[in-house]
Amino acid sequence: MKGLVIKNTGSNYTVLAEDGQTTIDCKIKGNFRLKGIRSTNPVAVGDRVEVEVRENEISYITDICDRRNYIIRKASNLSKQSHILAANVDQAFLIVTINYPETSTTFIDRFLASAEAYRIPVVLVFNKTDLLSADELRYQQMMCTLYENIGYQCVAVSAKQGDGVSKLNELLRDRITLFSGNSGVGKSTLLNRLIPGVQLRTAEISQAHNTGTHTTTFSEMLPLPVGGWAIDTPGIKGFGTFDMKPEEICGYFKDIFQFSRGCRFSNCTHTHEPGCAVLKAVEDHYIAPSRYASYLSMLDDEEDSKYRKAY
Repeated sequence: MKGLVIKNTGSNYTVLAEDGQTTIDCKIKGNFRLKGIRSTNPVAVGDRVEVEVRENEISYITDICDRRNYIIRKASNLSKQSHILAANVDQAFLIVTINYPETSTTFIDRFLASAEAYRIPVVLVFNKTDLLSADELRYQQMMCTLYENIGYQCVAVSAKQGDGVSKLNELLRDRITLFSGNSGVGKSTLLNRLIPGVQLRTAEISQAHNTGTHTTTFSEMLPLPVGGWAIDTPGIKGFGTFDMKPEEICGYFKDIFQFSRGCRFSNCTHTHEPGCAVLKAVEDHYIAPSRYASYLSMLDDEEDSKYRKAY
């Protein structure tokens, strides 16, 4: 029978049958691997799968239906393996915070570039606006303007007070949406607001280090009152890019790619070459220094194959 993977807790999976009511607890065979992808989780939440149902025994996932997309990052401890965040999604909400804790622009840009690589639209959700000072609110508006000018939709919200939630519901309606972000940005609080009664666990921010702690320990699809699904994933501290060739990375930065067409050399790396239109655009402030720094950091990833934490 076919079904939808709605929960993944390590080696255990929950599959929702096609009737939309029955759930089946499953495992995968020990030799189950995705063709061409070395992944720590060969089956991901959002996958459509074939299940071999066994009465009074363990049921097994036997095959994955073709994916229309997925989003992937480098596994944090196994540099040559990947971790699939979710499959078959319509969009991703990246939850970010200007403070409490601060989300780095490098982390944002790495996530956006990876989503571009797998053709997944991203909405940047700026949470905890109720905690920000006047200066921090101005900085948040500058960040929104930066990313909106590149082509990304930005929404400012307060999950705690409910501000901006109605706008999110409009964007979520009848879609499958991945929720992701650093630990502590209020993802679980936001989902509790969007899905009354779900009661996901939340935690306080560390005052000493202004960092969050993991409250979500597994990935799960949650039905939304407005229709569609929210995919809740564990908070991530860093975003290591996976399987990107240096010459491809520019194409995943919309703003940099736009100017790269004017470079003198077709194989320009935009790091040192004469006649580089990207370097000129950075110098003239048409490309934000933070975006260019993120681009360079991803080139560096490819050179040394290291996992990169947010910085």
